[in-house]
Amino acid sequence: MPDDDLITCSCLCGAVRFQITRPPKLNSCNCSACRRYGALWGYSPPTNARFLQGEDHTVPYLRGEKSLAFHHCATCGCVTHWQGQADDNRAFNLRLADDPRAIDGIRIRQFDGADNWTFLD
Repeated sequence: MPDDDLITCSCLCGAVRFQITRPPKLNSCNCSACRRYGALWGYSPPTNARFLQGEDHTVPYLRGEKSLAFHHCATCGCVTHWQGQADDNRAFNLRLADDPRAIDGIRIRQFDGADNWTFLD
């Protein structure tokens, strides 16, 4: 991962830190969980993201059919990422970027996770 393509993120208290390769797009989902979390999800295969610290400091929340585990910092409660339970799909909350300008210029796609599981744009 070239350093200039990396976005470094952390929760509010700093206990959880991760880096992700700048994704080509971010997803804003309107399902009941994502809408409340206010997250902008950057999807990443395991080779394009890594925890710098605190991966074991997150607490998973399994919702609905329990296909996704939303992870929160055990101390400050920030939603850091979600992990698919049946596969290695995962997404990171890039609203946690240490430099908010790091996500400038990344296309934000609107995803209808509330009703029909399709992109609205």
